[in-house]
Amino acid sequence: MNTLQRLLSLFEKGQISRRELFQHAGLVGLSAALPAALTSTQAVAASPKTGGHLRVATVQGSTTDSLDPIQTTSGHTNFLFYSIHSQLTEVASDGSLQPMLAESYEHGTDSSEWVFKLRKGVEFHNGKSVTSEDIIASLLRHQGEDSASAMKSFMEEVTSITADGDYIVKLKLKSPSVDFPVILSASSLSILPSKDGKVTEYDVGCGSYALDSFEAGQLSKLKKNGNFYLNDRAFVDTAEILTIADSTARQNALVTGAVDVIGDVDPNTAKLLGRNGDITVLDVTGTQHYTFPMRTDLAPFDNNDVRMALKLSMDRNEILEKVLGGHGIVGNDHPISPANRFFNAELEQRQYDPEKAKWHLKQAGLSTLKVKLSASDGLYPGAVDAAVLFSEHAKSSGIEITPNRVPDDGYWSDVWLKHPWSASYWSGRPTEDWMFTQGYSAESNWNETYWQNEKFNKLLVAARAELDDSKRRDMYYEMQAICRDDCGSVVHSFANHISAHNGNVGAPEQVAGNWEFDGYKLLERWWMNS
Repeated sequence: MNTLQRLLSLFEKGQISRRELFQHAGLVGLSAALPAALTSTQAVAASPKTGGHLRVATVQGSTTDSLDPIQTTSGHTNFLFYSIHSQLTEVASDGSLQPMLAESYEHGTDSSEWVFKLRKGVEFHNGKSVTSEDIIASLLRHQGEDSASAMKSFMEEVTSITADGDYIVKLKLKSPSVDFPVILSASSLSILPSKDGKVTEYDVGCGSYALDSFEAGQLSKLKKNGNFYLNDRAFVDTAEILTIADSTARQNALVTGAVDVIGDVDPNTAKLLGRNGDITVLDVTGTQHYTFPMRTDLAPFDNNDVRMALKLSMDRNEILEKVLGGHGIVGNDHPISPANRFFNAELEQRQYDPEKAKWHLKQAGLSTLKVKLSASDGLYPGAVDAAVLFSEHAKSSGIEITPNRVPDDGYWSDVWLKHPWSASYWSGRPTEDWMFTQGYSAESNWNETYWQNEKFNKLLVAARAELDDSKRRDMYYEMQAICRDDCGSVVHSFANHISAHNGNVGAPEQVAGNWEFDGYKLLERWWMNS
């Protein structure tokens, strides 16, 4: 069964909605192949209106947040950077890649050399013209031994970036990379103003909104950029991004009218919230997933039998139902979702099997195991509950997991990448190469399990350069299997993006699922009705 047939089968069985069908099809480039009977009945979205003030509440923000895109960690700053900055490319609502600051792009005989032609007449918020020199300075800062950028592993592949006049940029890579233009859509790779080859300001961009004020971990105020280079977006005059970590407080803010849109709606209260006649709940499928990454460089997680024992000691279906309210699908210990182009639907789903877990413990020379699992509900609603449920499941395997509730604030700076075992979440990435390279490659700053697998890393480089889709698919299929059976991530769920907005907010018919909040483009694509 191919991808399109699988999606149509899920739709016919009622397992995905019509909206979800179009979103999945769009993400894998199959929208045009959907039956005419489906596409002809698509609802026509209301025409956007201009003006007004839009307030959006997110769950993630920290007092350690920075205005430097190179340090993007929280959902708040990711959202902010996609609003005040522009990148060379962007992932559209249908999952396709579109030019942004780049007017066009193309590669040479293979994909190791890329040429980007820039839009002319684009200005930063301070009035400075955007030229090739700003592109070069913004991208080069992600390289170097001291770079803390999440995109370092990608940008280290770039051997040279040169300008051919003010509006053409040429990049040469160490090896071919078919999906490289997709990488350049990352908020971390936002284009900033420069002088003499160095970036001069972090809070000035050329995006659809300009930053008015910023309180780390709490509030960002924005105002419309009247000189934005695209005229089919950015409808509201002013906007606010607020961090409200507590799920109940976030929903109360929406109900009372203190905010207009909220993200990360608690799956278990989504239906109740939707009964309010003035509130619309959106359930958007995509690549977001929840995981418990183990540091494979530290005992006892440096033993794969221990890792396998833990993976087999979780009842994923119960976590999906009790924590996510069924809003998603169970994970299979790798980060590639059914929305991705090369998802391996043939890979056997891991099941809860305490007896097999005990066998793996025995192979590790253990009869019991005691470990601590750190989690915070500031990551996503129910993160601590998932850890608690996991601890209950593991008892049947002779494993004692102690859930360690840690503070929301500072989680990404003090817990993630530091504690031996912790909860994590990923919004996912548009391509297999991006997700695997950023989260699982040996060189990545965001390799949260510190995993080193020689075969996996060789396949990653080979697949990146392969132009034959059939061969690429086989490589990514194998990589998913390797990841499932060797890496330190317990990827237990792919969670839908659940948001809600009041009746005064207008939204497009097709909402992106590559990130939450319409691919973090909500402030550009949504509007106020009055």
